[in-house]
Formats: sequence, structure tokens, C-alpha cells
Amino acid sequence: MNETDFYQPSNYVNRELSWIDFNGRVLEEAVAPENPLLERANFLGITQSNVDEFFMVRVASLHKLSAFNVTTTDASGMTPAEQLAAVNEKEHQMVEKRYQVYNDYLLPELAKQKIYIKHVNDLDEREYDFISRYFEDELMPVLTPMADDSSRPFPFIANNSLNVAVKLIRDLSQVEARPRKVLEGDQEVTENSQAMHEHGEKTKEKFATIRVPEIYKRLLKLPTGNVFVLIDEVIKEFIAKLFPGYKVLTTGTYRVMRDMDLDVAEEDTSDLLRAVQHQLRAREHGSVMRLEIEEDFDSWLENHLIDRLKVDEAWVYRVNGPVDLTFLKKLSGMVDGHADLRYPSYQAYQDPALDMDHNIFAAIREKDHLLQHPYDNFQSVVNFIHQAAEDPKTLAIKMTLYRVSGNSPIIKYLGQAAQQGKQVTVLVEVKARFDEQNNVRWARRLEQMGCHVIYGLVGLKTHCKIALVIRRDDDGIRRYMHLGTGNYNDVTAHFYTDMGLLTCDYELGEDLTNLFNALSGFARTKYFHKLHASPDGIRDFINAKIDQQIAIAKRGNPARISMKMNSLSDKQIIAHLYEAAAAGVKIRLLIRGITCLRNDLPVLNGNIEVHSILGRFLEHSRIYYFEGEGHEEIYLASADMMTRNLNRRVEELYPVTEEDTKAQAIAIFENMWRDNVKTRVLKGTVYEKVTPEGKRFDSQAYFIKQAQKHISDLNREKKNHKRLSNVFETLTRHVSNLHLDNTGKDSKHD
Repeated sequence: MNETDFYQPSNYVNRELSWIDFNGRVLEEAVAPENPLLERANFLGITQSNVDEFFMVRVASLHKLSAFNVTTTDASGMTPAEQLAAVNEKEHQMVEKRYQVYNDYLLPELAKQKIYIKHVNDLDEREYDFISRYFEDELMPVLTPMADDSSRPFPFIANNSLNVAVKLIRDLSQVEARPRKVLEGDQEVTENSQAMHEHGEKTKEKFATIRVPEIYKRLLKLPTGNVFVLIDEVIKEFIAKLFPGYKVLTTGTYRVMRDMDLDVAEEDTSDLLRAVQHQLRAREHGSVMRLEIEEDFDSWLENHLIDRLKVDEAWVYRVNGPVDLTFLKKLSGMVDGHADLRYPSYQAYQDPALDMDHNIFAAIREKDHLLQHPYDNFQSVVNFIHQAAEDPKTLAIKMTLYRVSGNSPIIKYLGQAAQQGKQVTVLVEVKARFDEQNNVRWARRLEQMGCHVIYGLVGLKTHCKIALVIRRDDDGIRRYMHLGTGNYNDVTAHFYTDMGLLTCDYELGEDLTNLFNALSGFARTKYFHKLHASPDGIRDFINAKIDQQIAIAKRGNPARISMKMNSLSDKQIIAHLYEAAAAGVKIRLLIRGITCLRNDLPVLNGNIEVHSILGRFLEHSRIYYFEGEGHEEIYLASADMMTRNLNRRVEELYPVTEEDTKAQAIAIFENMWRDNVKTRVLKGTVYEKVTPEGKRFDSQAYFIKQAQKHISDLNREKKNHKRLSNVFETLTRHVSNLHLDNTGKDSKHD
């Protein structure tokens, strides 16, 4: 097969269909027996939130392309319209699977543990009285029924909001008969016509909708143990109280997902922040991508919604259970007791050299520190920024922020540094998807605290995760830095696996300085010592490394490429990996999500193995590892092998070079590759669950165990140190007393 043959559409899997398959692997975790039950419920909720975002962005993008009659094809040879049709068909199948898991597996398993999600009809008298009072006291004052008639237009239905549709008619039994006098001739006909019209209006079916208030939890816990009922079911049970004089014929819960993709025409934008804020307001009214309704939803209500929301019938999803299963992500936190139904707690390891009682800069000068979160405490990174903010020797701090938590301590310390007179420059990516509003708020806050804030770059998203501290040491100016694979988010760092490097390497320091100058000014750096940056730079580097391995293999020597990433979808990189495999390079890929590569092509000679790990933590780290002719090189990065990361984002890729940290990074990859519990293996285009051969090995559980061992060793060391200190102190006092006795001072004989 020549090079051009690697680009044939049949060699690639459609990106969107691969994503749906990935979400299917997440669904498998909802029934995996090794997962605690409440964690399985959480996985089912995650599949729902995953697909919601998928529709708001990816499906929305395909809808826009299709609407403009774009006929260009993706790597797999599908047009946008063809992709839409395939996505819709596959997602309808996935909806059935999700609700099958909910009804046939999850609810019965929860019931065995005396945890119930009940329907209103199944409540006992005490429980029913409770929800009745709750409706009267809590819900009814907040609910607002919205009519749709000639004088009141159809209300706006917000994205992702839960709503109850109502079909009702006037209750004629409550309408007093109006006396009419008998008239003659034309007057009698007119009067009868008016009466018939009024009667028709009274008997005409009417539509109303009520938004389920988001200020309340979706699950209402009842006073009879771990028993729950959905708040929308409570509203439907007593909804007639909101419509006096009318008879409620039927109700139904529904939800819409809208186009929420941010579309800023940056080439014409002089004020990026203002443009983003405008788009945030505009996108709330985006087109409807999906309408979800209950399985027994009334057809008249359905048609009314289809007409008013302007949604195609093909994108209506009838679900066999509660609309929107994301409430299952909250279930574990609401259940009393049952610790055995959750993951066992663990403690992240805190390296003492990186805590606030030690000089972190001295520790970094001594050696590089490789961190693997969540097993290593993210607090080390927070401490790094904290000490930099308080240290009088710190001259400047430069940092990129893509996603941070709602109450970020890092924002606080950056502000403190600026208020103490340090130069603080922060690039806040205000186009970070679904964090735009949060990031706009933080950008304004940082400005108010005296930081210089950059709002990202026109035409590019800044996705790199870097922090640079410039400090005046006793021997001169020195740069200290953190480079990471994940966000500076102290919340997600508890359940995302990421890696980071704390270093004061001189050449990397110069590289980061040049990169920040390019981000904040007009510098266009063409050369870096050790850093590789997108756009373009990471692609060129990866291609060069693949070419090196091909050359090694062609010389008859063993060559191996190992990569870990979230997604692999870039057509050119995939074709290059095909070429390498065909040349004899052994390729190992750890890919959590989208996988557009297929490894069953005969020309590959079985040289590409692909694993996917889905477990307790979301695998988010990116590792690129090359071996050949006695050399090993390993790099960490913020970038996946996706076209957007390589061409349209500012990303960083950096080497791990010190002997101990390099060995540590390699061991991390190798241990993940050993996983035979949470791993799926790609067979052509389908991932299959591994059947463990020999000893079971769960890589995430292994890393937790290692962290606990480090903590135990540290505690033992502290205890021994304290014991030796006490012994030394006792001996010192004893020797002192002997000395006093020998000189006759303070002697008991005196």
C-alpha cells in the first residue's frame, strides 16, 4: 500500500460515531459489577451529561453545516447530512440502552439496598402527605404557569431546562349559565352563533407549560429512609391547583437541547471580551437540536411543541423513564449510610518538600518534581503559586488559565501577588467551552485586583497549561515553572488524572518566556530549545519523531511509539501512524475517547495496539513516548492528536529529562498499559472488554495504593524521627544531669 492509500475513507472511523461508542463504554461502567452501586448510578448520569454536551456542540455544528448545504466529507467520507442521519440513528439506540440500564438494572439493584426512586402512585399515605405539604409550602409559590394562546405567545424554553407541558380545557361544571332572552329573526341567529362560539372556546384544548425550578434538587428525599421522588412528578400530581376553573387532561415532562456553540466572528472583533459576552447572551436562544419527552407523552402536546419549537420530528426522543438522567449524579450524595456502595476514600500524597512549611523554590532548584494527579495532591501546584505570591523575591508571575473552579484559590493568590506590587500577567481563555461565563467573571476580577489580563488570541484558543514565576535568587534571576497536561482547577483535579512538571530548567524557562511574549505581545518566536507549541509546532514535532522511528525500523532495529491521549482524530497523524506500522514500528496507543483509527488493516501487520481505560477517574493526561536504538524520550503535553489541538489552539509539549522523573513518567505509562480490569482493547473499529489473564491489575487502584504507601512511609519516618528526637533529648538531659552531679552543683546531696 502506497502513502496515498492510507488516506482512503474506508481506513477511518467517523469522529461523531466514535464519540457515541465512547459514551457507550461509559455506560458499560454503569453495570460493571466491580463498581460500587452508587458509583454505577453516577456513571449512568455521566452518560446523560456527556450526550447533552455532544448535542449542544457537535450535533449543532453538523446542523449548521447541513443547513448551508455543505457537502464536503470528513475523513470517513461522510457529508454533514449523512453524519447527522447516522448520529441520530445511533443515539436513538443508545437512548434505549440507557433507559434499559435504568429500569431493568439500576432500580432493582437500588431496591435490594432499600434505596427507592418511587413514582407518586407508589407512595404510602405518610409519604403522599409529605409531598402534598411540600407542594403547597415550597413549590406552588415559586411555580409560574405560562399559557400559549392568542394574547400570550409561546414562552421561551431555555436550554437544558426541565419543563412540564399541560393540556387542559375549561371546566364547564364551574361556569355559571348565563340567562339569555329569546330573540327573533336575525338577532336570534346572532345570539346562538355567539353562544356556540363561546362554548367552542370553552371546550377547546389549551396548552400551558411550567418550568421546573432549578433552585430545588431534582430528587426530593422523603422522611421514610432512602426514599426519593422526582420533583417534576410532584408538580404533575398537584398541577391542577395552578389552573382553577380548568380541567387538566394530561401532563408530560419535556426538555430541549439548543445550539450552544459559541460563534465569535473574531476577525472583525476589536474587543474579544465584549464579543464573547454578546455571544453568551445570543446563544441562549440557539436552535433546538433535540426534544426529549416521556414515552407516554400526549401526541397533541408533542405536535404543539414540535410546531412551536421548530424541531424536526426525527430529533424527538421518547424516553422510557424520567427525562434527563443527570439527577443520578447527585444520588450518592443524598443517600444516608451505605459507605460500601461508594468508592472507598483515599488520601492524595503530599510531598513534604512542596507543602507550605517548606521552601518550594529550594526544592525545585534541587530537582524536578513530576506530579500525577489525583494521586499526588494538586495542593502542591496551588502552594507553588501561593508561595510565589507571598515571596518578596518574586518579581513576576505569568500564567494561562483555561478552566478554573468557581472558588479558585489560584485566582486569589494571583490577585494577592498583584496587590503586593508583583508583575502578574494572566491569559484567561474566555472562549473555553461552557466555562465562558465563569472565565469572563474571573478576568474582570483579576483586572480589579491589579493583574494584567489577556483574553485569549484572535482565531485561536489558548489551551496550554503553564505557569512561570520569575524570582531574584541570591545568585541572580531564575525562572521557576509548572507545565501541566490538565487545567488549573482544584476541583476537577480530584477526579481527572493529569500530570505536571515543576522545574527551573534554564532552557525551558527561556522557552516559556518567549511563549508568553508571543501570547501578550507581537513576538513571533520561530525557535524553542525544548518546548514545542501549537499551532503547527507539535504536529511538526510528532511527525519528525514518527519519521525517526520509521527510519530505525527500516534499518532493521526495534522501534516503538507509545502515546496516551483523550482523542485521536487527526487524519494526517493517523495516516503517518499507519505508515510507521507498515514499516514495522510497534505502536501502543492509550485513548480514552474518540478513536478514528482502525487497527485491522492487513498492511499494518498487527503493529498497532489500542487500549482505552475507563474507571473511577477520568483519564486526561497526555503522554508521548518514543523508543529506538537504545534511546528513550518521553514528553507530556496539553494537546491531543486532534486537528483543533494541532492547528487551531495554543498548546504545549515538553520533555521529561531528569533521570528519576523520566523513569517515573515511563513507569506511569507502562502501568497503565498493564491494566486488565478497566481496559478495553480495539479490535478493528470496536472496543472489547479485556478478560484478565492471570493476575488482575487495575492501574488506577494501583496508583491509589502507591499513594497510600508513600503516606504510610512518610508517617513512619515522622514517627521514627520524633522517637529519635525524644531519645536524643532524654540522653542530653541525662548527660547534663551527670555533669551537674560530678561538679557538685544542684546535687541531691547538697
